[in-house]
Amino acid sequence: MFLWTCNGDRITGVLPLMLISGPIFGRFLASQPYLNTGGVLADSQAESELLIEKAVSLAEQMNVKHLELRHEQEHHHRELNVTNTEKVHMRLALPQTCEELWDGLKSKVRSQIRKPLNDEQLTCQFGREDQLHAFYSIFCRNMRDLGTPPFPRSLFAEMLTRFPDEAEICTVQLNGQPVASGFLLHGPGTTLIPSASSLREFNRTSCNMLMYWHALKRSIERGQSEFDFGRSSVDAGTHRFKKQWGSREHPAVWQYYSRHGDVSDARRNSGKFDRVIAAWQKLPVWVTKLIGPTIVRGIP
Repeated sequence: MFLWTCNGDRITGVLPLMLISGPIFGRFLASQPYLNTGGVLADSQAESELLIEKAVSLAEQMNVKHLELRHEQEHHHRELNVTNTEKVHMRLALPQTCEELWDGLKSKVRSQIRKPLNDEQLTCQFGREDQLHAFYSIFCRNMRDLGTPPFPRSLFAEMLTRFPDEAEICTVQLNGQPVASGFLLHGPGTTLIPSASSLREFNRTSCNMLMYWHALKRSIERGQSEFDFGRSSVDAGTHRFKKQWGSREHPAVWQYYSRHGDVSDARRNSGKFDRVIAAWQKLPVWVTKLIGPTIVRGIP
């Protein structure tokens, strides 16, 4: 659902919301699941408050546990009673040429890229539906290893359909076998990589570095000004990986109207689901593909 404010026939504020409901975490109203950001966007503070007020009212009507607004800056409203800033967005301002990007990298990173670039067994290609099977297989394997249910294949297929000129997949192969793959969304000026994975047993090949190098080159070739690596906890392994490319930290300010329970209960690091995660990691990948999408629909 979408909330919006208008001034005459001009839209002056928007707030997308989605109801998430499942047996494990209960009912959430979130803006937006899967995406890292997507809270209030408005011309003025007054309009922001009006949109949040309506969202709070909907949270009451729908009897959800929490209203979750994924902002990048703090919005002041009396009903927003919890704020989470433990993660940051990692974004790289892109130069105009690939040569400038290469020259701006540290020598250690260039060395890590040269290794797979000079390996004739490794190839990289871009595609769409023709790469979906390879991408989803690697993605599900990685999610299983992390102990996380995967999104359905249909989600990525639908993005390819809805964004015929903006969505594509970058896949690295080792002697014809897909070993790393990332899903790219080229938005207005910014390229997103919402999902990217590699097979751990091939880490020695630096296939992940090769995939990201080609993804960054692709963004520059399309005239993009920014590459969004996604969110990370500061000093985590993913944070260090993204930072080595020259990306900078940007605030992620997730705000809540919490009605019942603790919003941290749904987080992986809460400790409540350690045994479930450990058990999930032991499942065959085909099982996680079968039951995972049903579970993940209820995770905010």
